[in-house]
Amino acid sequence: MSEPQGAGTGEGSTQRLPVVERGAGTDTEPGPYESGVPDGPALGRAGRFWSTRRVPAGIVALVLLLLAGAFLYDIAAVRAGRSALGWRRDLARQLAERPVDDTWVLVGAGVAAALGLWLLVLALTPGLRLLLPMRRTHPGVRAALHRDAAATVLRDRAMEVSGVQSARVRMRRRRARVRALSHFRELDDVRADLDGVLDGAVRGLGLARPPAVSLRVKRPGRKG
Repeated sequence: MSEPQGAGTGEGSTQRLPVVERGAGTDTEPGPYESGVPDGPALGRAGRFWSTRRVPAGIVALVLLLLAGAFLYDIAAVRAGRSALGWRRDLARQLAERPVDDTWVLVGAGVAAALGLWLLVLALTPGLRLLLPMRRTHPGVRAALHRDAAATVLRDRAMEVSGVQSARVRMRRRRARVRALSHFRELDDVRADLDGVLDGAVRGLGLARPPAVSLRVKRPGRKG
């Protein structure tokens, strides 16, 4: 490290800042993410991101608000000495007269059960399936990679292999399906190069659960 050299302390003077000098034989190690792979240990479990479910929650809240408001208004009207509304009298009569095995009762029960099951699934599943959690290498920091972005990276890396004419990638949570067309070179050689390139590309994504790569290479179809 060279010593700071001052050129004066008055106005208009300049000062050289310390500069770190490396010897010719000094080994340099890439910093975090310079090599494409996070080199720090994983800190904690990188779980999936949970959706806020704003639309389903808003719909349920609005429906419950309307139903509760209608029943509350009718009950308050009855308490005030007015007669109950016609729809509530009809509803009470239908519930009292219709048997349990009636078709409309069964249909209504099925719809209510399906809606309840749907709400339970929304409450117990994280959602946001398009986001792939990345490894946590810094405390308090969580990151995710979109599936389309990951697929684009793998496709671009596949196109760098000699002999690949086109490539298509379908990214899922556990598997990446790569379909490539090779217009020259032996298919086995192209497949071997693609295996190495795609394995490195998947590791370079820094995902918490790197997907398995399913690769298929073939010749393009004949035209005409």
